[in-house]
Amino acid sequence: MSISHHPFTAAVLACAFVTPAFADSTDDRLHEISHQFENANVISGPELVDCTLSGGAETTCFTITVKAEPQDYEPGPWCPTSVSDGPELAGKWFVEGAFVDADGAFMSSLADVYDDPKWQMVDPETGEIKVTDTIEQCAAAARPNVGPEYENFCVVCEPSYMDEDATVTYTIPLEPIAQDNPTPTSQTGSGVAFNGVRLDGPAPVDAILGAYTVAPFDDCGGHVNLHVGYHYHAATDCLETTAQVDEGDAPIIGLAMDGYDIRANLGVAETTLDECNGHDQGDGYHYHAGEEGANLILGCITAQTGCVAEEPGQTCNASARP
Repeated sequence: MSISHHPFTAAVLACAFVTPAFADSTDDRLHEISHQFENANVISGPELVDCTLSGGAETTCFTITVKAEPQDYEPGPWCPTSVSDGPELAGKWFVEGAFVDADGAFMSSLADVYDDPKWQMVDPETGEIKVTDTIEQCAAAARPNVGPEYENFCVVCEPSYMDEDATVTYTIPLEPIAQDNPTPTSQTGSGVAFNGVRLDGPAPVDAILGAYTVAPFDDCGGHVNLHVGYHYHAATDCLETTAQVDEGDAPIIGLAMDGYDIRANLGVAETTLDECNGHDQGDGYHYHAGEEGANLILGCITAQTGCVAEEPGQTCNASARP
């Protein structure tokens, strides 16, 4: 009997030829990912794991555990403490699509900015601005259903409030797997920058303002919460130092939760981008970060997503996510 006509033997031989090539390709991709995150504070990984994505697809992911600490700059500042504090002592805020200085002058003008006299963040006698300055105040003010005692506070959570052992683990598919409908980044986050910092979904600006608070970002678009630590709501040129430059239309600044590349904002209006800020210009589908003031790093996620966990070693089953 000819082996070429024996189905079991043919299958074994096919696997024998395919598996090494697949392994080489996977090893190459893992090496590339390791190189992309070489400037992050990596605790473990990247390594291959089995995973279940948001749409139920079972596939191979890479997992990487990082500390949310950029290595090339110190996060902050965020809140000014006096009406006289200029931009160098303050962060940024989103106002009508712009990324504006949240300095002392801005804080004193909130009643005009939002056409609401209830905004009174600056003490009219001393010029001091009410700022959360303890971990307890951070926890109480940086959450839904903020109590009235924190109205007219500038909310800041310091990186030092995080446990020294705090890490974030990302589990992301090696190869994107399609889904029927895009997923809002408010559910999944956008992805992770190559400096190891989370590229988050939109900041809940309406809820923050509804509590008569402001929670500024630093000039790099980041601030801290007590769950994931320092994270971005805007992708700025701070990410250029860790970006991967290739022949594409913009440097790659990170990976989306579905495994596609996230490239920097193009800086010009681009009509070929889809609702998720992605397109394929002949070099493979990829995303572009939104404008700094858009409060939308990505419009949505095109393919099935992996997992983000505050504890390492967990099995990723994104289909179980509410």
